[in-house]
Parts: sequence; C-alpha cells; structure tokens
Amino acid sequence: MAPNSVVVTIEKPDSSALKVNGLDSSVFLEKQKAVSTKQFTWVLLLKVNRIFACLSWLPMAFRAMFVSLKKRIALSDKSDEEPKSRGRLYRFIKAFLGLSIVALVIEVIAHFKNWNLNLIQPWEVQGLLQWSYMTWSAFRVDYIAPVAIILSKFCIVLFLIQSLDRLVLCIGCFWIKYKKIKPTVAADAYDIEDSSTFPMVLLQIPMCNEREVYEQAIESACQMDWPRDRLLIQVLDDSDDRNLQLLIKDEVSTWNQKGVNIIYRHRLIRTGYKAGNLKSAMGCEYVKDYEFVAIFDADFQPNPDFLKLTIPHFKGNPELGLVQARWSFVNKDENLLTRLQNINLCFHFEVEQQVNGVFLNFFGFNGTAGVWRIKALEESGGWLERTTVEDMDIAVRAHLNGWKFIFLNDVRVLCELPESYETYKKQQHRWHSGPMQLFRLCLPAILTSKISMWKKSNLIFLFFLLRKLILPFYSFTLFCIILPLTMFLPEAELPLWVICYIPIFMSFLNILPSPKSFPFLVPYLLFENTMSVTKFNAMVSGLFQLGSSYEWVVTKKTGRSSESDLLALAERESLSSNEEKILRRNSESGLELLSKLKEQEVAPIPKKKKKNGIYRKELALAFLLLTASARSFLSAHGVHFYFLLFQGLSFLAVGLDLIGEQMG
Repeated sequence: MAPNSVVVTIEKPDSSALKVNGLDSSVFLEKQKAVSTKQFTWVLLLKVNRIFACLSWLPMAFRAMFVSLKKRIALSDKSDEEPKSRGRLYRFIKAFLGLSIVALVIEVIAHFKNWNLNLIQPWEVQGLLQWSYMTWSAFRVDYIAPVAIILSKFCIVLFLIQSLDRLVLCIGCFWIKYKKIKPTVAADAYDIEDSSTFPMVLLQIPMCNEREVYEQAIESACQMDWPRDRLLIQVLDDSDDRNLQLLIKDEVSTWNQKGVNIIYRHRLIRTGYKAGNLKSAMGCEYVKDYEFVAIFDADFQPNPDFLKLTIPHFKGNPELGLVQARWSFVNKDENLLTRLQNINLCFHFEVEQQVNGVFLNFFGFNGTAGVWRIKALEESGGWLERTTVEDMDIAVRAHLNGWKFIFLNDVRVLCELPESYETYKKQQHRWHSGPMQLFRLCLPAILTSKISMWKKSNLIFLFFLLRKLILPFYSFTLFCIILPLTMFLPEAELPLWVICYIPIFMSFLNILPSPKSFPFLVPYLLFENTMSVTKFNAMVSGLFQLGSSYEWVVTKKTGRSSESDLLALAERESLSSNEEKILRRNSESGLELLSKLKEQEVAPIPKKKKKNGIYRKELALAFLLLTASARSFLSAHGVHFYFLLFQGLSFLAVGLDLIGEQMG
C-alpha cells in the first residue's frame, strides 16, 4: 500500500432505523394535527361563549340605561324648560315627529310587502292601507317633493356661502401667521421711572350676585402693575343679596387699606342690566379725569402686566378706540361641554377676531378683557340699555363714527366656561337673540352713516346677516328639518357632500386653532348641529322682538382658579383668616359683616338642591332624527343613516342633560 493513501469505508445504512424514524415522524404529525384541531375547537367555543356573554349583557345594559333615563326624567328640574317648550317651534317639531312616525309605519309595511308604485295598477290595489300608501306616494311626488327640493337648494346655497366665508377667514389667518403680522407699539411708549407719563386709567368690574368669583376678581385688579396714583378701580356691584354686598364691600375696604385706589358702587335702581351698571359708573364726576377704561367681568383674572401690554397701543394712534385681548379658559378640560366650547371660542378669537382686526380694524367687542378710549365711548353715545348685547352695540356705533379696533391675540386673560348645559344654553340664547335686536335698531344708522360702502356692506351682509342670521337658519333648517324630511322623500335626497364632506372639512378648519381637540372632531360637528335649535330659536325671537329676546340671565360661575392662583390663595390663608381680618378693622361695616356671618352660621339658609334638566325640544328632535334614520336604514342609504343615527343620539344626550355638569 502506498504510504500516503487513505482508506475510505462506506457502511450500508440501517434501513430499519430509517423506517422507525419515518413512522415516528408520521405519528407525531398526526398528533400535532389532532392537537391543532382541538385548539381550534376550543377557540371557537371560547368565542361563542363570549358572544353569548355579550348577548346576555346587552339586555342588562339596556335595562340599566332605561332605569337611569327613567330616573333622570323623574328627578329632573322642568321648571325652567316647561314654559319655553310650549312655543310654536316645539309644537311644529312634535307635529313633524308624529307625521314621521306614521309615515315610517306605512313605509315599513310597504317594504316588507314589496309594494311598488310603478308596478301596481289602480285596479290591483288591495285594502285601505295599500291605497293610503299609493295616495301618499303620489301626493309627495306631485306636491311635497318640489317644495322640499326648492327649499333644500336654497339652504345649500346659503350653506356654501357661509362655508366660503369661513374658508376666506381661515386663509386670512394663515396669511397673518405666514407674514407674522402683529400690532406693534413704540419701545419707549412710557417712561418707567416717571409715573406722570402714564395715562389715567379707570378699571371697572361689573358684577351681579357673583359670590363665587368676586374675591379673585378684585384681587386680580388690585395687583395690576400700574402706578397707583394713575389707576382707579370701580367695583360695580348690582347684587340683590345684602350679605353678599357686605362681603364685597369688606373686600374692597381691605384692599383700600393696603393703599389701592379702589371704590365700591351699588345702584339703588338696578335697571338696564350690565349696560345700565356701566352707564351709571361712567356718569360719575371724576371720570372726566381719566383717558382710558378697562373692563373685566367678575370671572376674569388678568395678569398684572395687562395694562402695560394694551395701553401703549393707543399712544400715537388717535383713531384707535378699542384694544381687545383674547380669552383663555381655566376649566376648558372640565367636561365634554367645556372642551367643545373651547373649540368654538378658540376659532372665534384666533380666526374671526384676529382677521377682522388686521384687515378691517373692526370686530365685535367681547364685553370684557378690553380697554376703551373714553372719548370713543362718549362720542359714540355711551352705553345703551336697548339690547342684551351692549358690547356689540357700542362696537358698531363706534365703528360708524370712524374709530378703529385692535385685537391682541398674544395677550390672554383667564376666565371660566359654563360647565352646565342649562347655563350654556341661556348664554347662547342671549348671544344670538341680541344681535338680531341690534340689527333692527342699527340698520337705519348704518345706511345713513358716512363710512365707505364697503364697510356698510361688511356690516350688513357679513357681520349681521351671514354670521348672525343665515348661519343658525340654514344649520337648523337643513340638518334638522330638511334632511329627515328627505328620508321620506326619495325625490329630494340631499347629496353626500352636503351632509358629510363639507361639514367635516369645515369642522376640521374650526378645530385647527385648538389642535389638542382633534379627537373631538366628530362630537364637535354633532354638537354644533344640536345647538342649532337653540340658536335658531334665539335668532327668531330677537328678529321679531319676542319676549324671550329681552331675557338676561347672569352666567353661573364656579370660581375656578389657575394653579398660580391656588398657591397664592394658600399663602394668604396661612397668614390670616377672614374673621381675623374683620376683627382687625374697628369699622362699623366690619362689625356688621361679622354679625351677619355669625347669624348665617347659627341658622344656615337651606339651599335648593340643583338638578339636571330635561329639554323637550332637543328630545323631540332626537326622536325625529332617529325615526328618519330608521327610514334611511330601510333604503340602505349608508352615510345618511349613520349621520341621522349619531345626530339623533347627540340630541338625545343633550335633551337628557348628559353632556355637561352632572348634579347629584
């Protein structure tokens, strides 16, 4: 054998071992299949079990919901809603609902019996019910459908015009952001070291029964960073509660002793609501010594630098009559209602007020968190008591007299949003009935004024008609009346872009100024349509001078504070209590206040327990829209069905007062 050779031995493989291995693998595969089959069976059984558990839970959930709704209706406070629910609008909605239910019953029977108007001859009609269906079908085609089509087209045109206006405002806002347009002031407006260079400023705090917020309002005003000899604070108290008057007077006395120039005023004849209060205060003899007046409602908490950020805009600008600051909300995340209000008001300030201020130098005064040149107020006729929107009234008259306005989007003042639907509804009624009152009163003055034709057109067609009249009219008529009506009129069906695409796009634009609210896009769209019944009713009452248009209800406040305010309050309370402050003063008012407080402690006045309300117009519209959604389901409309269903549920939630603050 060669020395470097390698011997390779090839052994025959054990075939028996291979066979055994092959047998084991096949058995293993069969076992695996058996196990996977059993697992699949168990998964199916578990899913079936979950389905049955869910089905068994649904009746319990519906029963619990029914019991809750029954309890809400039984314990609700109907006193405020009952008189209003007897109006013509409510009776019309109830009649419409009744006809819709009857029509739905007939349509359901026709659907399941496959009645077809085009295939049935008159001599083939069987029974009174089928004859009624054929008669109704022919009547709606010949008479109702043409009217509904004309009305729907008219509302769609208004809807498109208003949407275009909203789009133009948003483009203007984007342009302001892109160009970084902001009102500017001179760097050396006032000499900080020389207080005599600062103008004389009057600061007014009108209030009426503001027990929860009077203290923080007075404190915020007294901490204003402005020379004390150039500032006078007027606390204009219209409260009818004697004890509350003493508390407010005592708070004013406390700050007066600290060197703050502050006075307390109470009217004996309290007429004209807020306008009458401000008018009375401006009639004081010492007002002639002041050049500007800042106004804050009782729930507003301005920062100490507010006057230093607003007053300098007037220097070198003699035509400027008003500087308006933006509102910021301390309770915007309190509940769903406050979140939706925040979306609306952020758009109002960020887009509407800012764009109108930059391009037109005119917008509606918000009634608070603003500084007026007193000369502008006097030349425009002062505060008038003729409407419930005295702030818009004075702004329109000042605009007609040639005064210009500036809106400061960067200067924000903390305030509160209404947390209950009852309070919010009353506020919105006043805000939407007052402009129509004002439009009737101001129209002759607008037509005969010396301002340009463009400004007259803006006031009449955009400011009043489009944004105050057309908006509530078409939103209620189109989405709450015509849309459910068209479900029973296939000939007049609304296109998808009217009920879906454009409203969602407009809601998207509305929500842009508050980007954190994007998850509430759909609830916001539904809620705005839900509020249309209140706004429409208010608009009609203001336009035709009905009794409810003159109602003024003070918006309820809770006295919520920011974190910095709470810290400051804790520091104050650690130093002294309210009773110790009273005892330190040996004044007659302080002793009287202490005795009153002691009497209250001995015999507390029982407070009426607050309850959530029931709103019948909203409930009637909820059932109307749900009835229309059932009819839409029969026709397999898809988007129409879902819109009507969720809009009906939205009305139901609002009608049962489930959206805002829940009372115990």
